[in-house]
Amino acid sequence: MSVESVAGPALEDRRARAAVAALFFTNGALFANLIPRYPQIKDDLGLSNAVYGLSVAAFPTGAILAGAAAGVLVRRFGSARAATAGTVLTGAGALVAGVSPSVWAFAAALFLAGAMDAITDVAQNAHGLRVQRRYGRSIINSFHAVWSIGAVTGGAMAAGAIAAGLPRGIHLAVSAGLFAVVALVALRFCLPGPETEPADEATAAGRNASGGSRGIGSRTALVVAALVLIAMAATVVEDAGNSWAAIYLSGPLAAPVAVAAWGYIALVGAQFVGRLCGDRLVDRFGQRTVAIAGGLVAAGGMGLALAFPTVPGTILGFAAAGLGVATLVPAAMHEADELPGLKAGTGLTVVSWLMRLGFLLSPPVVGAVADASSLRLGLVVVPAAGLLVVVLAGVLSQRPRRS
Repeated sequence: MSVESVAGPALEDRRARAAVAALFFTNGALFANLIPRYPQIKDDLGLSNAVYGLSVAAFPTGAILAGAAAGVLVRRFGSARAATAGTVLTGAGALVAGVSPSVWAFAAALFLAGAMDAITDVAQNAHGLRVQRRYGRSIINSFHAVWSIGAVTGGAMAAGAIAAGLPRGIHLAVSAGLFAVVALVALRFCLPGPETEPADEATAAGRNASGGSRGIGSRTALVVAALVLIAMAATVVEDAGNSWAAIYLSGPLAAPVAVAAWGYIALVGAQFVGRLCGDRLVDRFGQRTVAIAGGLVAAGGMGLALAFPTVPGTILGFAAAGLGVATLVPAAMHEADELPGLKAGTGLTVVSWLMRLGFLLSPPVVGAVADASSLRLGLVVVPAAGLLVVVLAGVLSQRPRRS
């Protein structure tokens, strides 16, 4: 047992935890300032639903391509510096996207923002895990909850800026500058030294030696594929809030733009609540039961909202969707990381990498359906994703985890 586990974390570790929380907060808030501006950008650039869907898919495209470089940058420059630089450049990309004069500039800026966001995501999680090892207990979920707080804060900032009639350029410049300062201050309190300590390297080597010699069976491959689909289902639901909530509310449902921003805010706000309660629910009922319940909540809530379209009902539908998928990505990652027959970290890496395909494929598919029929029909992907989780949840652990 470490000294920290008996006497509590050292001051340096507590400061590092606050610094990582600040990085997660800024990561959630930065892009959330841009998302409620999407309807205005779509109208100003005269984009069809299909072209808009392809344009916003540039963000996950950049994230997927940059994901391969994130680990190299973390090892080369350190997780704290990589996360901070990624935060500053993500803000710059969001600013340029908000004031872009053409669809090509808009897509290029989103590509940059997505690439930098992916690097930030990997780096801040890597540094959060360093801090967690110092604490000797799980604290990583608290960082993701803070991310949700940041997303709600950013969405509320955008809604306020829209209601006040603040130009997009000024609003997004203030957002980018403010959170760049927060990230740079946080960098001063992050942990110094190498990313991996000798004890951690020895543990990882032991795990690789014990698990790496076994082959990957067909059952393991099928389980990994199912876990990827569960995580992708969660990203499809999240993307519906990111890319389409404000468009649907302000377009077909004729809500004011400032009110339309609350579709996204409701989704990420409910997701935050789900993440706060998720660990206790999983410990009590098991991951499989929680996932099935979440899939039913997402499918039922958004299904009812689409069947009986109203502005308040749709906002509540997006909230139900966010609550339903709150624990799915952590569940899929945890399950993949403990699969037998895989080297340490292999399952987690595969799920983390491939789940971004949900963000990539969802916008153009929904946009194409919206142009061919209606956006209301395109958003049926949300209840469909919830039902997919119910079908595949059998690969998750039923027995509640015990500490």
